[in-house]
This record gives sequence, C-alpha cells and structure tokens, in this order.
Amino acid sequence: MNVGKVGYLGPMGSFTEAAAKALVPNDERIPFRSIPDTMDAVKEGLVTRAVVPMENAIEGSVNITLDYFIHHQRMNMAAEIVAPIEQHLLVAPSRMSSWDKVETVYSHPHAIAQCHHFLRKYLPNAEISYTNSTAAAAKYIQENQSENAAAIANDIAAEAYQLKMPQMKINDYENNQTRFLLLTNDEAPFDSDGITEETEYKTTLMITLASDYSGALHQVLSAFSWRRINLSKIESRPTKTGLGNYFFIIDVAMKKDDILIPAVCEELKALGCGVQVLGSYPCFSWEDLTGVTKKMIEKEAT
Repeated sequence: MNVGKVGYLGPMGSFTEAAAKALVPNDERIPFRSIPDTMDAVKEGLVTRAVVPMENAIEGSVNITLDYFIHHQRMNMAAEIVAPIEQHLLVAPSRMSSWDKVETVYSHPHAIAQCHHFLRKYLPNAEISYTNSTAAAAKYIQENQSENAAAIANDIAAEAYQLKMPQMKINDYENNQTRFLLLTNDEAPFDSDGITEETEYKTTLMITLASDYSGALHQVLSAFSWRRINLSKIESRPTKTGLGNYFFIIDVAMKKDDILIPAVCEELKALGCGVQVLGSYPCFSWEDLTGVTKKMIEKEAT
C-alpha cells in the first residue's frame, strides 16, 4: 500500500479520522476544519488524499460534500467504507452528575439531528450550537469547562479530550451508519490488504439530462435496466444554474468494465445526456478493514 498523507474532517477524534485510519492506516493523518478545506488540501498538495463523509443512514447525503465535489474540487472516488456511528453525550468531568442541567449542546448538524428525540426528552431547554464536526464540539468542551455545556460526539473524542460520557448511544436509531469516501487526484486503483475476491465494487456516474421533457429520466434508467445493471442509489442535485435544473448521481453496483458501463455511457450520450464517471472503487464494511488493520499492528509488534 502506498504511504502518504491523508486529510480528514477534524480535529482529532472525529468519525472521519477513524474512517481514514481504517482505509489508509499507514498514512499520516492531517486534520482540517471543514469538508471543503479537506478537499482543497488534496488539490493544493498539502495531502495526497482525503477522506470525507458522503452519506448517513439517518440523515441522507452530506450535501456539502457532494456539491463541493461536483462544483469546485472534482477528484477521483477511490474507495468507500461504511462505518457504524454511535453518538454519546460528553461533558467535563465536573458535570458528570449534573449533565441534565446543561444549557448548551454543541455538535455537528447531522449529529444533532441523529439525536433529536434524546434532546427533546432529556434536554428540551438546552440551546443547540452547531460545530464543523463532532470532534470540534468535544474539543470546545475541553477548552471551555467553565461553560455549562455538553457535546455530542463519539467515544474516541471523549478519550482524546478527557471528557466523561454520562449518557451513551443517544442516537435515535440503532442502525446508524455513515458512508465515507477516499478522494484522490490519482486514478490508479486503490491498493489495500482488505481487497479480496468477495470485495464489492461500485461505479458512480454523474448524468445531466439532455432537456426537461417527459420520460427523459425513464430513458436514462432504461439504459441500465435492459442490460440488467443494478443501481444501488440515484439522487438528484441542483445544477445551480436555475430552478428546476438538476443532474443525477447514480451508483452502479459493479466495477467499471470494458463493455457494459461504457455501452451505457455511449447510449446516454447518444440521447444527448452529459455523462461523467466519478469513480469506480472497492466498498468496505467497517469489519473488513478494522480486522486487517488489527492484523497489521499485531504483525508489526512481532
């Protein structure tokens, strides 16, 4: 595996850092304060690749990631990992017994939304204050322990910033997962010890319809359907050129090949559609890579 520097949405202790460690365990990890900053760092040569959150099972797509990728920093989607997400309430040690009296709760907007029911039930009067990441919220609590406040973040952040967890697993739904993508300038295939014969692949396409006419999207989907190509996701996003103008992001549940996907692209182009391949990449579960990382650490220790 190539060794380099990987940027992630920081600070230390974020879910994105954990995903970066799982995907590229040998890379030096460099935190950035926002998703755009993380992606810019690749183009500016500060890091060789970046890991960013793309989609959450509860809250859906992370729009800032997708929009910034499409409109400002186009790169190659090189790999994906789906990580389990557990949110906890974090407080300074002195507030462990009075956590239900905190006046402000800090966290990322998605984390706040994932814990909506908990906040309504136990902290209905607390003011909500948004941060760039869950780890940034935890860091703020550590640096401002005199403030009667709490953060929503993970156990890694709690340990990193010496905070207590009076309430654990406060997310509203148990099956909370986030999909993270590894982005690179390089189109070379991702190299990982975690890739096996059973590893699933995904190809992501961006498609712009030729014109707004009845049945246009149906024609696009038919190009995949009659070839029996399975789509794992289809999503529309505004082109930012006017109301009603959209492009479509389509995830195809297969590796880019020499026949089927190129044929689809040519058929869509013949219909007048704009087609771009954003990446064709391996998809890992958390267990796929954390097990490999553990084995690497044990091997190095011996």
